[in-house]
Amino acid sequence: MFECGDGRVLRRYRPAKDAARDVAFEAEIMRYVRSCGYPVPAVHEADGLDLVMDRLEGPTMLDAMAHRPWQLLRMADLLADLHHRLHAIPAPDWLPSQFGGGAAILHMDLHPLNVLLTPSGPVVIDWPNTRRGDAAVDVTHTWIVMATAAPSGRFERALAVVGRSAFLRRFLGHFDRPELVAQLPAVSERWLSDRNVADRERRATARFLEKVGAGKAPVV
Repeated sequence: MFECGDGRVLRRYRPAKDAARDVAFEAEIMRYVRSCGYPVPAVHEADGLDLVMDRLEGPTMLDAMAHRPWQLLRMADLLADLHHRLHAIPAPDWLPSQFGGGAAILHMDLHPLNVLLTPSGPVVIDWPNTRRGDAAVDVTHTWIVMATAAPSGRFERALAVVGRSAFLRRFLGHFDRPELVAQLPAVSERWLSDRNVADRERRATARFLEKVGAGKAPVV
């Protein structure tokens, strides 16, 4: 992110890594959900690999929990509410479908690292993977990411502080667990197709799915 004045920031994707990035699509879906009252940054410009948005103040939900672990359950409730609010918005016809269709907007990366806690309330960031489909797909993706991901040492330490199992148990309690379990094979296949998923995460995902297949349907 780069400061560009007037309370705005520039997010510039890297040409070598993000050449196929459709910034216009990301800007369009952000503008759409914002027009429906959902908390996202206001987009001012979208050109090439550059996205100019409102500058936001506040920690990520993950960082906030790492420093205030007693807020863990409230944050799990808040994340579930953000999912419910997003899935209640009618998906526009131009939004690509995921996993056979459905009527909900799917963020497909809605977890505590992509929620900023600003003075005016939570704001959801990072929208390039948005699709249309069954709401359970979006929640299941968050479950897999939270249960198996280890993007960095800082992330792992923060998860240890906040208590990953307790957070997920509370979060998943807001949804129909059998519906989520039914989505696990397809969503995990998509997750594993991401080249950014580390080998450790792939092994963790395999163990996770084995336990589900054994009928244990674990939180982590």
